[in-house]
This record gives sequence, structure tokens and C-alpha cells, in this order.
Amino acid sequence: MRPTVDKINILAIGAHPDDIEYGCAATLSRFAEKGDNVYLHILTDGRKGGAPAARRKKEQEKSAAIMGVSEVFWSNYEDTKLPFHDTVIADIQKVVDTVKPVFVFIHDANDTHQDHRYACDCAVSATRFIPNVLFYEGPTTVHFGPNVFVNIYDRLNTKFRCLRAHRSQVMRTNIYNQSILDLAKATAIFRGEYCHQKYAEAFKSLRMMFLLP
Repeated sequence: MRPTVDKINILAIGAHPDDIEYGCAATLSRFAEKGDNVYLHILTDGRKGGAPAARRKKEQEKSAAIMGVSEVFWSNYEDTKLPFHDTVIADIQKVVDTVKPVFVFIHDANDTHQDHRYACDCAVSATRFIPNVLFYEGPTTVHFGPNVFVNIYDRLNTKFRCLRAHRSQVMRTNIYNQSILDLAKATAIFRGEYCHQKYAEAFKSLRMMFLLP
């Protein structure tokens, strides 16, 4: 539950460009539209995703503008070789100290991609003093058990626009003739059914602080 202040800071952490979009672009855009400050921290340059690092960064910046993001922070670790190391924890901690977020969104640890798992583990350590930390899901997340849902009926098109901004990644799903948009819509429908909505983004809370009147 959001604190009763006019504006809050939100931070989403992703191992690669476009990870955050799949997991929580609609939710982040809603925060931004309400006047909150949304920040992204991308840990790798994404060059192993079939496009040069410079293109991946350009695509990420375009998507961030669609979301209404205030700033994108980059750590530039090598794609597919993100270390589970105290240097990554320290890098995330620097961004956390700069942004001072009330909410942080991070990868779930149950994932078949090693960068996602290590990003989660490092982020959990770096955000240990943040009151609200939520895990988001991606196409390679497994055994995800969400307990927080956001209705994105009026935000699905925004999520699609963000995903389309990553043009180099739209068809890189390893499923014949299925785009990342197809997968994102299927996930939104599936999660929406949990909370009796048409479309939803789902999260698993590490911590959530409820402020009662």
C-alpha cells in the first residue's frame, strides 16, 4: 500500500534491457502517470540478445520514455555473465541510495536464466532496508507464486508499446511464430484470471508495508 504522500520514488531493476517491460511496464507507467518518479537500473548491456549494446541501450531509452521513466541507470556488466558478487550488490546499493525508493521491483529468483537469478540475489541484499520489495515474472520465470496483482486493463497497450520499442527482441522468444507481445498478453490474461480482471501484472512480495490511518 502506497504511503500517504504526494509523490514517491519507484525503482525497477532488470538484468537486461526489456526484462522490466515484460514484468511490470504497465504498473510502472501507472505510477509515472500519477506523478511518481520512476527509475530503472539495467545491469548488463544486453549485447548477447542478437543486437549491439548501443542498439539495446537506445531501445531501452525509447521504452523508458514511453513508460514515463525519470532516469535509466546502467551498470554495463557482460550479458549472460552477470556475477553474483559484492560488486554488483554495491552497484545496486549506490542506485538505491541515490533514488531512495519506497517501492523496488526485481526479478524472481526462480528463473532459468542465470543473470536473472543473480540479479535477484544481489538486489535482495542491496534493498534490505527498503519497505516494499516485489518480485516480477518474465518469460523464463518458473514456479512463480504471486500474491499481489495490478489491474492493467487500461495499460496493456502501453506495455505493448514498451515491448515494441525493443524491436530487436520482439521475435526472440524461441517459440515459432510467437512474439514477445503474444507471450505478454497470454501472461496478462492468465494473471488477470486470478483476480477476476481481464488483464493483470502479478508480483510476489518480499516485503510490503501497510500504512493504516
